[in-house]
Amino acid sequence: MNRPLTLVVPVKHVPDAQGERVLSGDPPVLERGPGILSELDEYALEAALQLVEASGGAEAGHRVLALTVGPADAAAALKRALQLGADAGVHVLDDALAGSDAWVTARVLAAAVERIAEEESRPVDLVLTGMASTDGETSLVPGQLADRLGLAHVGFASSLALAEDGATLTATRHTGTEVLELVAPLPALVAVTDRANTPRYPNFKAIMAAKKKPVRTWSAADLGLGPGDVGLAGSLTRVLEAVPRPPRTAGEVVVDEGEGGIRLAEFLVARKLV
Repeated sequence: MNRPLTLVVPVKHVPDAQGERVLSGDPPVLERGPGILSELDEYALEAALQLVEASGGAEAGHRVLALTVGPADAAAALKRALQLGADAGVHVLDDALAGSDAWVTARVLAAAVERIAEEESRPVDLVLTGMASTDGETSLVPGQLADRLGLAHVGFASSLALAEDGATLTATRHTGTEVLELVAPLPALVAVTDRANTPRYPNFKAIMAAKKKPVRTWSAADLGLGPGDVGLAGSLTRVLEAVPRPPRTAGEVVVDEGEGGIRLAEFLVARKLV
């Protein structure tokens, strides 16, 4: 590798899928509460850590930065990313961001990545994302972020490797019928799938070390974004209505007394399921 690399991994704080999901506010949004780092972002972070470790790690000057956009609770996602091995964190925290859609989120992330490059006094070589968040599940942000930054976009990568000179990366993408090998010059943005690796689990030493890692907090104004650029004002889409899922009802038990198949077919036909 000819020079130290800077890798940025956007991470999202999402509601824990194992917990109860609560809607509140107008327009209604999911209460984040004691959420977690989006599971799919852990694969992106692990991919970044493996790339720099294979190239000499922090001793060679390589840096992995975790970046999040969200309310104060989103600091928990950064904390987890630092425990997993990111060198530093950046939190874009501003009440004006509430209600931002994927379009605005990509705008804010792009501005933050550019600010990171300025403050690090070196370019961001690679942005690694999960293939989607586990709450919105739009998969829109990686492509929009790559477009705003003018980067090559490699989506749904199940493996990736850097060339020895750090000038290009090679990624593998599995489709339903074929396996594609893609090569892109750096800087680039790669969205990885949950087949890319097995995320590590932080040990006690890593958890303690994370407490000393720096976290920078920026507002929208710090990124040159005005009130009309973010939140609902800057979004192209908005949620018109959201209602809680109806409670699960008791199922119907069909006892097979010789006509079980017929009754099952009648059940499905009555509900237009076949």
